[in-house]
Amino acid sequence: MLQTLDSLQPGWPKHLAQWCITGRGSLLLKRCGEGDPAELREVLQTVCASGQSLTLLAEDLEVVAGPLTLQSWDPQSTGHFTHLYLERSASAQHMSRLAAIVAQLRAPTGCPWDQAQTPESLTPYILEEAYETVAAIRAGDPAAIADELGDLLLQVVLQSQISAEQGQFDLETVAAAIADKLIRRHPHVFGEAAIADLPELHRTWEDIKQTEQPDQTLGQKLLHYAQSLPPLMAALKISRKVVGAGFEWPDVEGIWAKIREEEAELRQELERATPDPARQSAELGDLLFALVNLGRWYELDAAQALTETNLRFARRFLCMEELAREQAEHTESEPPNNGSTPHLKGRTLQELEALWQQAKQQHP
Repeated sequence: MLQTLDSLQPGWPKHLAQWCITGRGSLLLKRCGEGDPAELREVLQTVCASGQSLTLLAEDLEVVAGPLTLQSWDPQSTGHFTHLYLERSASAQHMSRLAAIVAQLRAPTGCPWDQAQTPESLTPYILEEAYETVAAIRAGDPAAIADELGDLLLQVVLQSQISAEQGQFDLETVAAAIADKLIRRHPHVFGEAAIADLPELHRTWEDIKQTEQPDQTLGQKLLHYAQSLPPLMAALKISRKVVGAGFEWPDVEGIWAKIREEEAELRQELERATPDPARQSAELGDLLFALVNLGRWYELDAAQALTETNLRFARRFLCMEELAREQAEHTESEPPNNGSTPHLKGRTLQELEALWQQAKQQHP
């Protein structure tokens, strides 16, 4: 559906902003080329996404330039035009709408909180939304997954919008880069390469990645993983990478021996008369790294294993609280529920252990 808007109409920028966020149809902005195109571009930048598709049209609707994006449009290098056609394909209308909403939030007339954000200030939200998305996926709730993916997508759009404002890159650049990367790394799908099996597929993938960064050594990659990934994930990735370089125990007994060695060194540091927290932390890290390697040997993910243990422990403890509450139901008065564990307080270790064993039966 094509909509029209006359740029000589009072308040037309407000109507344009409304079009950008409604997500319906394409728009013909009439007679907008009769003024200063640089000023027109500034108005568009306050309400439209930087990747908005533009086509410059003459009076008779012949194409003068385009289609091009708002980000790439240089008013000084295009010829005289009368109208502007803003296209929104049906398949991308809601992405365009989201990008336009974020652009308006960041505009001078937008939201003070959004205006104040920087790439650095938004990084905690990226992590938070990523973890909440993973939690929704693990819970298997499609509605929650869609909602959390939307929150995560917002962080991508916000980062892209800020970078577009700084003349660095925009959302289209981000999408184009990952699209190109996927095609480049899948020559067996988008090219003529033949892949015999999964091991060959993995080798091909790594070879292609190496050609993308030919000067990066394995050590530099390991340092990147250590600096950028969550600790247990980084440990697993590092241990897998060095195995590919031949840095591996001949059998699993070597890993068990390493675990015993690291356990003894940790105990020694913890029992020193004059404790050194830095050395204690280092030895604890060494032991954890050895355990991650043991999991890798048996194709177990330590991060996933610890997540499941945390959930199992929390569920059992919640069950303990419920069991203790049920035991206290027949008492004369209930302790106040102030967010603590009133029904567990004052119990002996033996009583708590009995509740724990009952909880384990219900949550094995």
